[in-house]
Amino acid sequence: MLIRGYRSLTFLALGVALTLAAQGRAAHAFDPNAGVTKESGPFALFKFGFSAYKDGRKDEAVEAYRYAAEKGHTGSRWALANMYAYGDGVAENDLEAFKIYSEIAEKGVEPGSEDTGYFVNALISLAGYYRRGIPDSPVKSDLSQARQLYFQAASTFGVAEAQFQLAKMLLAGDGGSVNVQQAKKWLNRARKNGHAGAMGVFGNVIFQEGQTARGLAYMTAALDQCSPKDRPWLQSLQEQAFSLANEDDRRTAVAMSHSIHLDSD
Repeated sequence: MLIRGYRSLTFLALGVALTLAAQGRAAHAFDPNAGVTKESGPFALFKFGFSAYKDGRKDEAVEAYRYAAEKGHTGSRWALANMYAYGDGVAENDLEAFKIYSEIAEKGVEPGSEDTGYFVNALISLAGYYRRGIPDSPVKSDLSQARQLYFQAASTFGVAEAQFQLAKMLLAGDGGSVNVQQAKKWLNRARKNGHAGAMGVFGNVIFQEGQTARGLAYMTAALDQCSPKDRPWLQSLQEQAFSLANEDDRRTAVAMSHSIHLDSD
């Protein structure tokens, strides 16, 4: 089954944790009376870590996740990597996050495994690090590697965010040659997986190719259906195209936009 979007993967992983936490919340950190210690199994430590995190006891969550990660628990590794990546409960440390995401990626995942969400999330996070590099570290920008990781997540797992990022690299020629037709293919797949940004960029590409009304219609529909965080750049894209179109194309585009929806052909 294809997994739709980077955000969906994050929710999938968190959903697993929520289910586990609901089965019985641990008491305070490594209290022998709580039945959870550093010698406990990785599953119990993971549940404890999530419970502590939700209660705002992030130092305890980090400790529990570390012990569980040392015992090979993928979900705990993923949670710990995210905390380092975002400076959430620990000092922000991109290199440490990179190392943990790499461990998850190197371990791989069995088809249908409950660890799939964590694995694909790690691939996309690693692609981002390779795309920009980590200052003052051995991790340098490697656009070819970033493109390869996005391709893996986009093709094997059908992740909309990976499809979108891969398409942007194909359009820019980052990490390889420019391939507009392949970029359009991935943008369309991401759009059908619910990615408004992909819809907007697809519209801009065909607008530049001369499909003025249709391209503007896609950009307008994307602007109408996007999340607040994507609105500023999509609005800029749409307004620039709108200013270049003639009045007839504008009217046609607005009318067409009402019938263009995410998740549809």
